[in-house]
Formats: sequence, structure tokens, C-alpha cells
Amino acid sequence: MLIRDAEKADLPAVLAIHNTNIAASTAIWDTEEVGLEDRQTWFDDRAAAGMPILVAEIDGEVAGYASYGQWRPKSGYRHSVENSVYVDERFQRRGVATTLLTELIARAIESGRVHAMIAAIESGNSGSITLHERFGFRIVGELPEVGHKFGRWMDLTLMQLSFPIEP
Repeated sequence: MLIRDAEKADLPAVLAIHNTNIAASTAIWDTEEVGLEDRQTWFDDRAAAGMPILVAEIDGEVAGYASYGQWRPKSGYRHSVENSVYVDERFQRRGVATTLLTELIARAIESGRVHAMIAAIESGNSGSITLHERFGFRIVGELPEVGHKFGRWMDLTLMQLSFPIEP
């Protein structure tokens, strides 16, 4: 497995993973699939902000991707980010998410700009919660019934991992 910075050429594969999660899971709370232009804007915005987008490559295929972005748009939150990790269903249970999250955390620490990394996870997604707990994230809040998808209300679990930095 190779973990590397994403390139624009990876966006069709990233889009496919993204849209699969929209259509078939509660990992992404959008209800309508998006087009390539959406992922291009997302890519450009992250790049302009100096935020990493990583891909895991196995046998020349994008097996998953991870990124973090600004937690909220107010300047007081400038040292807080929200992470995202998604794996193509064909490559699940092969350590892809663990490897991506390892590198994503390393990038956050190396940046010297991230104090809090937040994971906002649908409360029924025990796999993602367990993954984050293994890295030291702790549950800091739960928001009941704040999302609606697939005909049901969804709860949101907030997890956080903090790093020491000088603001």
C-alpha cells in the first residue's frame, strides 16, 4: 500500500468512493450524489488552505482517501480541523483506514497549526468510532437526531484528539 498526496487525476476515483458513501452509507450525510466539479472545488479549496488530501493506492488503484479541513469558518477555530477517512468497499478490512489516519495525524502534527482534530461520526458507525479510539480520540459529545437519511433520524458522535502547539 502506498500513501501519497492526492492529485487531480485521482478525483474520479475519489468521487466514486464519495458517491458510494452518499448512496449506501451514513458516513456522508448528503442525500444526493455529486459530480466531478464538486470534488474539484473541494480539492482546490483544501489545497489553497494548505490542508492535506491523501490517497491510499493498492496495485495502482485508489483504495481510499483521507483529508482534514477547517472545523468551522470562524477565525477562532483556525487550529481545529475535522478529519474524513473513506475506503473503497473492495479494499475494506485491509488496514487502509488505519494507514490513512496514521499519515493524516502525522501531517497535522508536522504542520504545527493543528491543536484539535475532530471526527464527526454517525453514532451507529461503530467501526469508525473504534478506529478513532485506537488513535486516542475520545468522545466529547453526542448530538441526538441532528441528521436525517434513509428515512430515519441519525445521531452524531463527536470525537477529538488534541496536539500541543504554540498558537
